[in-house]
Amino acid sequence: MQPQYILLLIAAYFMALILISWITGKNSDNSTFFKANRQSPWYVVAFGMIGASLSGVTFISVPGWVEASQFSYMQVVFGYVVGYIVIGTVLLPLYYRLNLTSIYTYLETRFGRYSYKTGASFFLLSRVVGASFRLFLVANVLQIILFDSLGIPFWATVIMTILLIWLYTFRSGIKTIVYTDTLQTLCMLIAVGVSIYFVSDDLGIQGADLIGYIADSELSKMFFFDDFKSADYFWKQFISGAFIAIVMTGLDQDMMQKNLTCRNLKDAQKNMFWFTIVLVFVNLFFMALGILLTEYARQNGIDASKDDLFPVIATQSGLGVGIATFFILGLIAAAYSSADSALTSLTTSFSIDILDIEKRYEKAKQELVRKKIHVMVSIMLILVIISFKYIIKDESVIAKLFVFAGYTYGPLLGLFSFGLFTRLKVRDKLVPVIAIASPILTYIISDHSLSWFGFEFGFFVLILNGFLTFLGLILASRK
Repeated sequence: MQPQYILLLIAAYFMALILISWITGKNSDNSTFFKANRQSPWYVVAFGMIGASLSGVTFISVPGWVEASQFSYMQVVFGYVVGYIVIGTVLLPLYYRLNLTSIYTYLETRFGRYSYKTGASFFLLSRVVGASFRLFLVANVLQIILFDSLGIPFWATVIMTILLIWLYTFRSGIKTIVYTDTLQTLCMLIAVGVSIYFVSDDLGIQGADLIGYIADSELSKMFFFDDFKSADYFWKQFISGAFIAIVMTGLDQDMMQKNLTCRNLKDAQKNMFWFTIVLVFVNLFFMALGILLTEYARQNGIDASKDDLFPVIATQSGLGVGIATFFILGLIAAAYSSADSALTSLTTSFSIDILDIEKRYEKAKQELVRKKIHVMVSIMLILVIISFKYIIKDESVIAKLFVFAGYTYGPLLGLFSFGLFTRLKVRDKLVPVIAIASPILTYIISDHSLSWFGFEFGFFVLILNGFLTFLGLILASRK
């Protein structure tokens, strides 16, 4: 595919996003930016959240996992269902009852100011590293297939990307994101559907035969009950999936900010219900695509696996410009659907949780302050992504940073669980110490778990982290 063609595709995509921003940005204020004036249709939010849940990492990685781990990831996805039920029946009613803009405000009412600032800070740290890592991976792919040939350096690619995201989010924030997410979700689903069609057609698999082919494949094994020590063991992945959903959706400002734009609690719960059903099937499509890509690579002698499998086959295998076009479109959509909502949620959390702009500034000045924070967060993301490329460089170190950022959700799990399921009060000033100590202890235990216990924690580190935080809060409780 010619670089000029890819550049035209990216330009057309961003023009569509900016058009949506212009339409949704009329008469915007801080209430529009933070809560979309609580006027978002639930079905639009539900559809858009699919794209927000499937980052560029998922888009590239999930099909590549199938060869090594079969359909075991679906065990985690089924766990998500339980987690989303908890979100819909426990967390959403709490957030709507308290009329929250930032979900971490709950921690102040329940524990105190130190707990509140700690929870918000952990979200900010995790989201900055996580969003930067995801965008770094996709920017690298685009750099290789496009910008290197045009002589554009990586740092310029990153600056241009964040500038474009800022351009269509700075006026209406979450209101724009709700609608751009629907376009991005659509692009991703079309990309998966088109890829399945082209690859299955080349393999000679027609129509209804596709389901049978997937079901009969040795790679479609979904449930693993044999070895409880294995990271693929069903109950380990299922329970972990439930907690991952609760924490990385229900306790994440990025994801919940979209839910809180619905008109009322009933609409938000309908959104969560339908989003859950669709997400299960979307992940099945990704896994099915993984089987087809693996078989295609075997039959055509393509030496690609894991994260390289989908990009190489889509752009270099000779399947045609159609699959390459939709792969690029899906990749862009997956990258920017997580990056734009991260930029908006980081701006919201920093404005509300750290600066207290609703308390410290007059209403006339609040919007100006929020716009400055939006610029500051954009610059911060640029600097972090560029540091990954030029300062840290070692991809294994960057991957570990991303994994460790995931550890920061454990203290949030512990804090919210303790607040919801106990009536104990804690010594508020001790909470930051507990929140820092818990992920460090979790990392040490997880790193040595195989030699100490003959057991791999896998996704269970989140539960261990939350448990250690919960235990620390009990020890710090007032009698």
